Amino acid sequence: MRPPCRRVLPLGFPGSRRHGCRRVAVGHQPQPDLGSRIGKAMLLAAWVIGLLLLLLLFQRLLRNQENPNQHLVATLDAAGQPQVILERNRAGHYVASGRINGKPVVFLVDTGATDVALPLAEARRLGLRLGARRMSRTANGDVLTWSTRLDSVDLGGLQASGVRASVVPDMAGHGVLLGMSYLQRFDLIQRGGTLTVRVPSSDGARD
Repeated sequence: MRPPCRRVLPLGFPGSRRHGCRRVAVGHQPQPDLGSRIGKAMLLAAWVIGLLLLLLLFQRLLRNQENPNQHLVATLDAAGQPQVILERNRAGHYVASGRINGKPVVFLVDTGATDVALPLAEARRLGLRLGARRMSRTANGDVLTWSTRLDSVDLGGLQASGVRASVVPDMAGHGVLLGMSYLQRFDLIQRGGTLTVRVPSSDGARD
């Protein structure tokens, strides 16, 4: 026995056509549920937010690898002398955040440089006054620079005043070479992958 026909719509419903015993409405497809659409939108938004968080985490990881000393704070050694301990970055350099004249900078420790050395663009950002032209010795050799003097140089709380500096016109980037005009005022102790910069004891104070 053939199953009885099922009528979906009454005969004569406008815009309908026959398909055997069934009548299917043309132009009356069921609309997506509002809750379903909101759920899909929330899922897409969660996916985008997750992707952005992953990107930010990756960028932060790269910054930490380039500059593992972004939040230096001076501590006291066994003798009560203030010190900061720098870690090498993935390239084997000592890179650290600090301040010049109260403004944030990124230092690259360079014991081969006579003075603190800055790119011209960074000197302008810091509002430094350029002095006489002279030759300065850096790790890359002798270069023609402008002389200047920094009111203060701060590395994790180890502050020095009146620090001699050189402004290098064709120095790339925005990093500052932290040379011996600052470093010579402290004791430097290198062990493994760390460099300790320590205030000398009173009997060994430096100029």
